[in-house]
Amino acid sequence: MVSCQDEKSQIKNREKGMRVLRSRLYEMEMQKQQDALAKERKAMVGSGDRSEKIRTYNFPQNRVTDHRIGLTIHQLEQVMDGKLQALIEGLMSHYEAEKLKGQNSSTA
Repeated sequence: MVSCQDEKSQIKNREKGMRVLRSRLYEMEMQKQQDALAKERKAMVGSGDRSEKIRTYNFPQNRVTDHRIGLTIHQLEQVMDGKLQALIEGLMSHYEAEKLKGQNSSTA
């Protein structure tokens, strides 16, 4: 809602009021878009907390833990040498199980 009584002419006041209204609506729409974009960016970027870690390499205990799937293996030396089959198999089985859960819940 805009109220404008700057001019003596009602037509000029109406035109000026419409310009003000258009600019306010444009600013509101731009603010909505910027807020949505900021929210999307914030969702993409993590906070950097320790709780967001994917994997832990514990050298004293010769242990690798993948926190996404809860897999812990005591073969750190092999993993560091590039032998990642144990991790890959664990990830594949976890994501296949998740996929099956999703299919079962959608058919029920």
